[in-house]
Amino acid sequence: MSRRGPVKSAVPSNVVSLVRRCSRTACGRPAVATLTYVYADSTAVLGPLATYAEPHCYDLCAEHSERLTAPRGWDVVRLSDGSGPSRPSGDDLEALANAVREAARPPERAAEARGTGAGPQSTGETRRGHLRVLRSPDS
Repeated sequence: MSRRGPVKSAVPSNVVSLVRRCSRTACGRPAVATLTYVYADSTAVLGPLATYAEPHCYDLCAEHSERLTAPRGWDVVRLSDGSGPSRPSGDDLEALANAVREAARPPERAAEARGTGAGPQSTGETRRGHLRVLRSPDS
């Protein structure tokens, strides 16, 4: 037995995480955005998480990136990567609901809702389930 104490391992015990963390002090959440300052333009640019960690950029978590404010007289430019799902607008949701209602109606009621008294056959339209085949005026 050795009196020097336990044998030290060749592998350090503080393993480096592959997940990049928020640069804010005492915040250990994962980073989702990168902040860069453009001093010449007095602009703070907040964009998607950079591919590589740079010493002059700051990685921020979702909470800190949403609450970001710039110094007085500076502009904040928020860039989106476009990969995230965009939220549908009220018009998009209403159009989708109307399309579903229209597809669920029997052909007679659908013609009444459109304001035509005749069925779909009078317009050169054929319905098969929820699909609609429109005939060209030439045929």
